Amino acid sequence: MADYARFRSILAYQQDDVLILTLNRPERLNAVGDDMHEGLEAILQDLCHDTSVRAVLLNGAGRAFCVGGDVKAFADTAAVELTPYESMALVTQSAARLIERFIAVPQPVVAAVQGYAMGLGATLALMCDVLIIAEDAQIADTHVPIGLVAGDGGALAWPLAMPFGAAKYYLMTGERLNGIEAARLGLALRAVPAEQLQDQALAIVRQLAALPPLAVQGTKRTLNQILRQRSQLLTDTGLHLEAATFLSDDHKEAASAFVEKRTPTYRGR
Repeated sequence: MADYARFRSILAYQQDDVLILTLNRPERLNAVGDDMHEGLEAILQDLCHDTSVRAVLLNGAGRAFCVGGDVKAFADTAAVELTPYESMALVTQSAARLIERFIAVPQPVVAAVQGYAMGLGATLALMCDVLIIAEDAQIADTHVPIGLVAGDGGALAWPLAMPFGAAKYYLMTGERLNGIEAARLGLALRAVPAEQLQDQALAIVRQLAALPPLAVQGTKRTLNQILRQRSQLLTDTGLHLEAATFLSDDHKEAASAFVEKRTPTYRGR
């Protein structure tokens, strides 16, 4: 059996045939940093070979599900000298691996979203098979407001979950939706009162775990061919454009303004 609890920033607890994964950087609202990205990649890979797990719950510790990439870390590393190739490789390879791991993992994964799910955090939630969201939660793809192309899993997941025109609007603006509106547009299966979120998400996970695993996993694998085909169409282009904007002055300005709590000034370069 895999050691799912070997990563600092992800708590893991297996209860019978259900694995509960908790993003655990509550002091940073579970921003993806430390070993979280690496941990998610490795855990999803391990699950491909673990028949003792039939369903997975992904949630976040504290007040948020996940606020995305660690913007303060972006600002701290802005001065690090990398070649354009090294920067592109860093962004594209790790993001592409994580998307592929979500598509390939055989067990159904349920996301329970409370508080904030922003940027990469929204992508993590939407790459799960079922999303349950608190009514007062906030979800958004915040790449563009931080000066980045929304080119990773957001470009893949949002247009499949909601009307195409609405997906374009929310990806281009980074505007937030509350849980009720997210469920109305199709981003989430349902919105529930915050105090009921964990119980309802666990009920769905246990329901999925109790079903015939070959049938559930085969159905997921079949449907995920749509995701895989769409990923092959979009991901390389989107990630390369996103990686290019990591090098832009606008992104550096957005990260600095965030840390300094001021209004950014963008120059389109």
